Amino acid sequence: MQTQSRTGPASAGPIFDVAARITGVATGTVLVALVSLVCLEALLRGGFNYSLGFAEELTGYGVVFMTFFGAALALRSHAMFQVHFLLDTWPEGTRRWLIRVFALVALAICVILAWKTKDLTLSSFSRGKFAPTVLRTPLWIPQIILPLGFSVLAFFLVEQLLLTFRNYGDK
Repeated sequence: MQTQSRTGPASAGPIFDVAARITGVATGTVLVALVSLVCLEALLRGGFNYSLGFAEELTGYGVVFMTFFGAALALRSHAMFQVHFLLDTWPEGTRRWLIRVFALVALAICVILAWKTKDLTLSSFSRGKFAPTVLRTPLWIPQIILPLGFSVLAFFLVEQLLLTFRNYGDK
């Protein structure tokens, strides 16, 4: 069905490949920044009894970012958990329809959640709300991760849906 070649996951076109590359670079950059920040915080606390004070806040934002964008990449690479002992016993056509139904339901959920979290972000922006933390981060900045994350997930769900139709014509 959707096979993964040596060059990477199955692709529905170059726009999905570019989006995956951008998502991967962004996620990798955030991971490097998080590891660096946590190591620096540990070094400063252990060696000099000093804390940056903002490390927990930034790492929290980074973890949320990596969760959404990493999930999108895992979806594209077919690395999400599946119930193979059930899925593999059904005929190819049934399996394709199950994947389509899953993609459509998940896509609807992602679109609704992206829309609602966008409203939350715009509300925080218009009210000028700030986090009650050391950095006093405007709340819209970390909140924008949510609609962006749901949108990226939705984008790759569309790709998975398209692949079920493309592969269906191949057989």
